[in-house]
Amino acid sequence: MSEALAIPDMIVAGGTLLTSDPSRPYIQEGWVVIDNGRIQSIQDKKPDRIYPATKIIDAKGFVITPGFVNVHTHAILSMVRGVAEDMGFAPAYTIGVPHGHDPNPEEAFAMAQLGGLEALLFGSTIINDSFTHQNIALPAMAETGIRAWGCGRIHDVDFTRVHLGEWTYNTEIGEQTLREASELIEENHDPISLRTGVVLAPHAPDTCSPDLLRQVRNMRDDKGLRINTHVSQSQVEVDFIRERDKMSPPELLEDVGLLDDRLIGAHCIHVSKTDIERLGRAGAHLAHIAKGNQTHGHVAPTSALRRAGMNLTLSTDNMHADMVELMRWALASGRLQDGKITNDWQPANVFEAATIGGARALGLEDEVGSLTVGKRADLVMFDFRRPHLRPLTNVLGTLVHTGQGRDVDTVIVEGEVVVSGGEPLRVDKSAVLEAAETAAASLWRRARSEELAFSKS
Repeated sequence: MSEALAIPDMIVAGGTLLTSDPSRPYIQEGWVVIDNGRIQSIQDKKPDRIYPATKIIDAKGFVITPGFVNVHTHAILSMVRGVAEDMGFAPAYTIGVPHGHDPNPEEAFAMAQLGGLEALLFGSTIINDSFTHQNIALPAMAETGIRAWGCGRIHDVDFTRVHLGEWTYNTEIGEQTLREASELIEENHDPISLRTGVVLAPHAPDTCSPDLLRQVRNMRDDKGLRINTHVSQSQVEVDFIRERDKMSPPELLEDVGLLDDRLIGAHCIHVSKTDIERLGRAGAHLAHIAKGNQTHGHVAPTSALRRAGMNLTLSTDNMHADMVELMRWALASGRLQDGKITNDWQPANVFEAATIGGARALGLEDEVGSLTVGKRADLVMFDFRRPHLRPLTNVLGTLVHTGQGRDVDTVIVEGEVVVSGGEPLRVDKSAVLEAAETAAASLWRRARSEELAFSKS
């Protein structure tokens, strides 16, 4: 009986390991032994005995990494893909474009599931998503096999009027978004399974009144959660907060008690030297959205923010979910800031940000983010039997500089194979794509009808 209990469920055999564990970052040929959803052992030679009941995944020719941890996404915003990238800041504030309050529950489910599936197929095993209808979106994304964390956006600005140029606050809206967050916690926060969870998401300093931000702080403290918010993402935000509160956005967050090591600050583009020092001193986490920022013509001062003490993480936001490409963007933007290649901006730095750095931001570094004995078995297998990934002179450098999310062959979440041969196993990909296409078309028709009606009024 004791021998039966020792039989592992799965062995990922003979692959090259990039562990993101500083004690053993690279294993040229390794065997990952998995039992009961966790990594039982990592060996650099074939186990002495392999039981017939153990599932063997042949990983020869593959590179195995931890699942990526994508700490700031808006899956439903795939509805504006291919348009938002060329509109400048905040297309959601523009008439004629689908907005966060527009999707109905069916549309929200379809767009969220598309976003979750996309992230999973590109090698993310956990995402932190914030938008509307999260009571629908989190389960929809989790159906794909990904770990779906997030929250509905908390705000008291009236988003239904912002795109019309009206910027007003309503306490009833704030109370409603807080109530929805509380309900989401009760229904979806599962710190045991980690399949779904909640990170409170006040939208931004300019869309939340100071009083609402203090209420979010109280909820954070009461529930023991983390905070994910946009910080200094636009000059408009910075100027607005300066006018309204006589502070910068980081100063405001500090004033209301939200600026500490439980804060994930997305973007952090328009920050002063004092802001940088304040963010670093607090030990806040930087959700670096390298591609999104640069697509819109901006570069966050990531070198200065890291030196100040911020933990670097990577996030795709509402851009496509390829974290491998994002590592490349982050590396390039860091080197451009320094004007040279330095030890601070190497493939290992951005790989850490995409894996254990993200897990640290979510407070989950003891469970996920690296290939470490005892942690949950969240693994990604990249097919390196491809011309653009050879020769294997430097495996990590090759992954970061020439790899693609499309090179992902297999994804394992808590010991379960959820992607094999690049195809999802839990959901019908064709059905997901069709539903999302239908939902997006409907959303765009309504947005354009509103634009036409507005132009005639």
